[in-house]
Amino acid sequence: RLLLGEQTPDAGRVRLGTGLQVAYFDQHRAALDDTRTARENVAGGDEFIDLGDGKRRHVMGYLQDFLFSPDRANAPITRLSGGERNRLLLAQLFARPSNLLVLDEPTNDLDVETLELLEERLTDYPGTLLLVSHDRAFLDNAVTSVLVPEGGGQIGEYVGGYTDWLRQGRQRNPRKATGRGQEAGGTSGSERPAAGKKRKLSYKDARALETLPGEIESLEDQLAAATARVNDPALYQEEAATIEAATQAVTDIEAELSAAYSRWEALEAQRDSMGQ
Repeated sequence: RLLLGEQTPDAGRVRLGTGLQVAYFDQHRAALDDTRTARENVAGGDEFIDLGDGKRRHVMGYLQDFLFSPDRANAPITRLSGGERNRLLLAQLFARPSNLLVLDEPTNDLDVETLELLEERLTDYPGTLLLVSHDRAFLDNAVTSVLVPEGGGQIGEYVGGYTDWLRQGRQRNPRKATGRGQEAGGTSGSERPAAGKKRKLSYKDARALETLPGEIESLEDQLAAATARVNDPALYQEEAATIEAATQAVTDIEAELSAAYSRWEALEAQRDSMGQ
């Protein structure tokens, strides 16, 4: 709250860097507008959104990154599941311009798919990430250093995630580190084991691997129809713009089909290398 300017310090001062843009995600979650659809909650009535990284994306393509099909993106908020609502809140969060991302217990109430999506997004985030979490495995996966209150108004900074901090503490003082680690980590029944985590495809990649064969089949049908169109002598009785559009359609579908095959092959190879 001090960092966000929502509360003033009793003593001392808070100094923020110039050009700081803060995006905040709290454990109570910002309210969504239940009178609007998922896409309207992210982009209003616009077709495109300007993201914080300077890129301009079509809202439907952006929401697909957060596992929303076109049908679900156009669905009213009241029809979304809890997991979908959380993913939509993340879509709102990462659409904001920011160079400092503050997360307060971000893993609360997240399903596995949304949690994996959040970890992927945070890994790619180009700015500074500051978070508070009792999810030890999430800390191991998401952060590069840990800030720990050590009493007497002192804050210790340790390189690595939660497990790295715990190991460093044990090296300094085995008995004290064990007790402090238990207090810092909490006893949440939802925490995931950090050690021995088996490598696997992310939910997004696993889902793509399942849906790509159907997409490829659809593209092949589209290509056959487009090719038949350009092979039809009647086409060349049409205006030049119509002929050009028909031939360009073949080129576009061929490129999309080639990309789909490449993506499918890469995901299969990745899955096989993981022994799944």
